[in-house]
Amino acid sequence: MRIVTASVIIAALSLGTPAFVQAQGAPSQSEAQPPQSSQSSTVIRSIQVVDVKDLQPAVRSKVDELVANTREEDIQSLRKSIDATPEAAAVLKAKGLSSSQVVAINIADGVLTMFAKTA
Repeated sequence: MRIVTASVIIAALSLGTPAFVQAQGAPSQSEAQPPQSSQSSTVIRSIQVVDVKDLQPAVRSKVDELVANTREEDIQSLRKSIDATPEAAAVLKAKGLSSSQVVAINIADGVLTMFAKTA
């Protein structure tokens, strides 16, 4: 994953991490092996997908604001990184989603959370 893209998105979401995790209730999680990256020492222990429409309104507006302020090139790079990570792509596929629906990610405490817009 391109560290610059991930850092911008992660930094913006990190302030609201507890709200994101609690806002969508008991998330479905799939265990995944940590992706290897020469640029990052972050270990991913599990991956979850959260539909933006399931978030509380205040949290949803933060995600929408973040997406509005993120360059399209950065989002496309993020989606390519997801497609290049078999574990992440498999979790999306299992939920009937694709990387084209992912608008942001968050990594906290070994959990990669992908925020997707489905409709």
